Amino acid sequence: MSDECSGADVIVIGAGLSGLVATTLLLEQGRSVVVLEAAIRPGGRIQSLRDAETGDVLGDLGPTWVWPPFQPVVVQWLQRLGLHTFPQFETGNAALDHGPAAPVQFQPLPGQNGIARIAGGPVALIDALAARLPEGVLRTGLAVTAVCVDEKGVRVEASGNAFSAKRVVVAAPLRVAENSINWSPALPDPLRQAMRATPTWMSVHAKALIVYPTAFWREAGLSGRIASQAGPLVEAHDVSAENTIPAALFGFVGWPHDMRVAHKDRLDAEIIAQLVRCFGEAAARPAQIHVEDWAANRFICTPGDIAEPMNHPDVGPDVLRQAHADGRIVFAAAETSDVSPGLIEGALTAGMRAARLVLGSRA
Repeated sequence: MSDECSGADVIVIGAGLSGLVATTLLLEQGRSVVVLEAAIRPGGRIQSLRDAETGDVLGDLGPTWVWPPFQPVVVQWLQRLGLHTFPQFETGNAALDHGPAAPVQFQPLPGQNGIARIAGGPVALIDALAARLPEGVLRTGLAVTAVCVDEKGVRVEASGNAFSAKRVVVAAPLRVAENSINWSPALPDPLRQAMRATPTWMSVHAKALIVYPTAFWREAGLSGRIASQAGPLVEAHDVSAENTIPAALFGFVGWPHDMRVAHKDRLDAEIIAQLVRCFGEAAARPAQIHVEDWAANRFICTPGDIAEPMNHPDVGPDVLRQAHADGRIVFAAAETSDVSPGLIEGALTAGMRAARLVLGSRA
């Protein structure tokens, strides 16, 4: 095992949105930071499908929406990073799909007040934050396996490398951190119980992105929305770019994870058949279709997540938002937030809180 980095002020585990926000704020205050990301790219659950040749974003694979009128922290960071939003397209009738044996019904569905999308997708937040990091701060492809705390500080082991620092910010999903990291000394029981009890938002979801040459459904007076109990998409939405190029739909796959695995070879065809049922033959010719199954991602989903029904996390106990080990350990996953836990607003808020705790610590 090699000692890659000694003497940093802070190690941040996880380069999702909350981890990158905490890192940005700590660097601004003169702290030295190393970010360890298990995946090959930053973002965590914020990922996009990109054009293989141009690198342009084709659509979101993780979270899609923000609500600027009700999420001031989102507005603050969008302004800071020079990003903007545009309204979610909801004009026209939605398709109520009852399966192949019944006709599709078309009618308006209520919209969500204030719902909006970030130009370039939420990954624009990740790209903007990562681009501001000094060289060498972000280390990808390093899965943390152990965290040891003693009177000298924190030692973190990741993929055969060792890193040391004064403090650690844990921005990985709580269940993943509890399940896959060997903590020495062991975390307090109330903290471990709270971590185990907190579902990771989106961890058992699969999201289908279907890219088309044009938003043909709009030309037919349709919103691109689907509501269905038949599936495989239980709901779908228009996620075309601000200027509709590229045009795209996304949908949440209603099949449970074991069914998605067992019938992976026919899922794409089933999705296209449903879209044809709802939007006509033009839907049969997508430029690209991609299904992101988050339950298959061991850096996001744990067996505990798969064993439970899909749940959005509630605001968890205060122990998740406190510093531990005399201020040496702070948790920063989006689910730790007391505002919009699990959402983009929650991730931003959690990262800011974690940075404040570290900066205020005397450890």
